[in-house]
Amino acid sequence: MKEKTKRFLVTGGTGFLGSALVRRLVGEGNYVRVLDNGYRSSHQRLTDISEDIVVVIGDLRDADSVSRAVRGVDVVVHLGAVNGTENFYQKPELVLDVGVRGMLHVLDACRQHGVGELIVASSSEVYQTPPRTPTDETVPLVVPDVLNPRFSYGGSKIISELLAINYGRTDFERVVIFRPHNVYGPDMGWEHVLPQFILRAAALVEQHPSGIIRFPIQGDGSETRAFTYIDDMIDGLMLLIDRGVHNNIYHVGNPEEIAIADVARAVVAYFGREAELMPGPLAEGSTPRRCPDVSKIAGLGFRPKVPFLEGLPRISQWYKSNAGLGPASAEPAGEIAGHASRQAG
Repeated sequence: MKEKTKRFLVTGGTGFLGSALVRRLVGEGNYVRVLDNGYRSSHQRLTDISEDIVVVIGDLRDADSVSRAVRGVDVVVHLGAVNGTENFYQKPELVLDVGVRGMLHVLDACRQHGVGELIVASSSEVYQTPPRTPTDETVPLVVPDVLNPRFSYGGSKIISELLAINYGRTDFERVVIFRPHNVYGPDMGWEHVLPQFILRAAALVEQHPSGIIRFPIQGDGSETRAFTYIDDMIDGLMLLIDRGVHNNIYHVGNPEEIAIADVARAVVAYFGREAELMPGPLAEGSTPRRCPDVSKIAGLGFRPKVPFLEGLPRISQWYKSNAGLGPASAEPAGEIAGHASRQAG
């Protein structure tokens, strides 16, 4: 058996991004412990490697649970958060509570147990509407309207970055923050634009066996995103775990910017049909453009490998085959905001 190299704790480790990272860490011979409460994820994602990991059922808002999970590890990768745009609007107090209290508890537990390395997940949401695109890591972080609950998530990530960087000045050997950009892939959850587009297209194709599909979207379709396939995301994250510089912030993403109209047409084309887009109102606070400048992490050797039109069939096939596991309706509007993943811890 390969000698284990480091002892990791991954908060939110049963989520989309977390479970993919856990698999990679285990595959490279590391000891891996997972902290998650299963609020928006499933431990079944890790069933086949359950004998290779330790899963701690606990909530980031409970200091004792976090302390127990952190004790004895070398590195904490803090992914735990409540993501999903529906939660931002409907449960902003929960989003903030888990995000901010959870970050404080992780920092306190690391200091208590002498854990010197901390990797923290932030989000492209910290920019809201960036003043330049592609966007680099130096662009100012913004909460444009404290009255809009949508910014509960971006606000919690800004606070988390401030906490991590400033605790990192004195209490850690290495703190690295990464901002994922629109990570997607099979089993990514149900609240994001790609799963909702795929399920909507499947339902409309079934309802209308021939002809052009009338496909509703938010906005007029000119809004853009840059989607990052999960394998590329994990490649970038592993690179930062290995080589990220102390108290630095890195984008992880794919700079291939694509209009939402083209995304919708490509999804419908996967089902062998042509789409007529039906524009609709945007949710308040939506961002017109989002695309990362990844020059900084590229300097460490990162190169995304999966273009969008190669990754789309992979996620489409999964959701087509597993539609019965999701919500009853494929008709929700499909927020186009950029979220990495779900990691509820």
